[in-house]
Amino acid sequence: MNAITNLDPFRGLTSLQDQVNRLFNGAFTQGRTVQADLATWAPAVDIYEGQNELVANVDLPGVEEKDIDLRLENNTLTIRGERKFEKSVNEESYLRVERAYGSFTRTFSLPNTVNPDAINASYSNGVLTVRLPKREESKPKQVKINVSSNGK
Repeated sequence: MNAITNLDPFRGLTSLQDQVNRLFNGAFTQGRTVQADLATWAPAVDIYEGQNELVANVDLPGVEEKDIDLRLENNTLTIRGERKFEKSVNEESYLRVERAYGSFTRTFSLPNTVNPDAINASYSNGVLTVRLPKREESKPKQVKINVSSNGK
């Protein structure tokens, strides 16, 4: 007499996925230190356009104002800085490190409508706000047109 077995086509799939995950985790983490994992990051940036200016909001929590370098050259805005790893806690004491640390650079091409002489920035609560005013000639203008009857 034959034994009845349940056919489960997905039975080995979970273990296969676990094996693949272990393979990739092992391949990419061998020889790396916590410092190497923390060395590269790019802060999130929101840029929006208002009627008279462009505004960039850059998330920089944990970055000191003195560690931020903001430059404009050839219509390219470059934001550089560094978030330093907290040394008051021993590296071996960390159970999990998910925040990124180290140097960063973000670069943005700006339109010719930006007035480079009027750019200003402020830093508050971990957010760098860069205001890029538009040139006067590029701002929208409203012109009143008189309408007359009979073309006169």
